[in-house]
Amino acid sequence: MLEQWNEYSKKIDGEKKEIIEFNITHQKQIKPPRIYINSKDSIYKLLREISLPNITYLSALKLKSQKGEIVYYWKLFVDYFGEESPIKVIEEKEEEIKEDEKLSDSEKETIVRARKGQGKYRENLLKECPFCPITMVSDDRLLIASHIKPWAHSEKIEKTDPKNGFMFTPTYDFLFDRGFITFTKEKNMIVSPWLSKMTCSKLSLVGGKKYLQLPIDEKKEKYLIYHRNKIFKN
Repeated sequence: MLEQWNEYSKKIDGEKKEIIEFNITHQKQIKPPRIYINSKDSIYKLLREISLPNITYLSALKLKSQKGEIVYYWKLFVDYFGEESPIKVIEEKEEEIKEDEKLSDSEKETIVRARKGQGKYRENLLKECPFCPITMVSDDRLLIASHIKPWAHSEKIEKTDPKNGFMFTPTYDFLFDRGFITFTKEKNMIVSPWLSKMTCSKLSLVGGKKYLQLPIDEKKEKYLIYHRNKIFKN
């Protein structure tokens, strides 16, 4: 893996450009709504090579230039499907907590359970807002305690801080956790440009829409700043 990583790094560093352009062809024989595109350029092949299953994914955004030309904007994202962080990182963080002699057994359990949105962390979030502020669903069996600043990236106090979380229904929990939506201090939703207009329409996502029930104050805004800068896909 190390040898392969060094090989990829040399190829990428050799370009010495922040944005690398390459040509693609649109396979028009395929019927919509799905489309297939391909390229013979080495950069395209390199992007596909370094996209590892369950770790990274390659996103393509279809755009129209001011001249009316169709262009595709490609971006490589690091992601871990099913987890907010790589499993190894989470396991290491949990092990650090379990070995911390300054913490009592109950404190250790509280912190670890907070990662899964359980225990006191979840109870405190429900006290603050006992429903999803987006859908207004109040059945707590359908609500997920979402960390704003991911658990694995948080300090010990932040891991269990109810100000570092929202109660969302599953779809909005996933969108928020993956950085496809975020919120301003004024409670307006920001939608990632990496979601198509069709997807936004089907999910009723409207950029700029204000959600008055969002429990945002100065303490929660501190975590939202991190989410907007580090998690949100812009």
